[in-house]
Amino acid sequence: MINIFNEDDVIRIIDRMNELTPESKPEWGKMNVAQMLAHCNVTYEMVYEDIHPKPKGLKKWILKRFVRPIVVGEKPYSRNGRTASQFIIKTDKDFEAEKNRLADYLHKTKGLGEDHFHLKRSHSFGVLTSSEWNILFAKHLDHHLQQFGV
Repeated sequence: MINIFNEDDVIRIIDRMNELTPESKPEWGKMNVAQMLAHCNVTYEMVYEDIHPKPKGLKKWILKRFVRPIVVGEKPYSRNGRTASQFIIKTDKDFEAEKNRLADYLHKTKGLGEDHFHLKRSHSFGVLTSSEWNILFAKHLDHHLQQFGV
């Protein structure tokens, strides 16, 4: 598993991102490459920006009880799986801007490090360990980079 808190792994992820072009085509799914990068940025927006409403009530309970084990578990995501509505990107996005934004989020996350994330509350899943944060970040990125063949 990739370690999002390790400099060498972050460099490898960014190297994979740099293999993408605005013309890269997905091996599955409906998003184009710029939308995929914007989709990946939502994970980091939920950590660093206050632009997505936090789930409450039954929705929060469902996320913690049923979705959390999938998101922070080590089993890879399946192709064409369901996603939360805030992750669905329907509008056109600027490829370079989204790629650069994602690289910036990766550097910020790595820079803050494991200690910062250990027992930090997530937007949707409650308190996570640094290992669970790593899986949440790394598995999602790896899944979508594989989607686009890098």
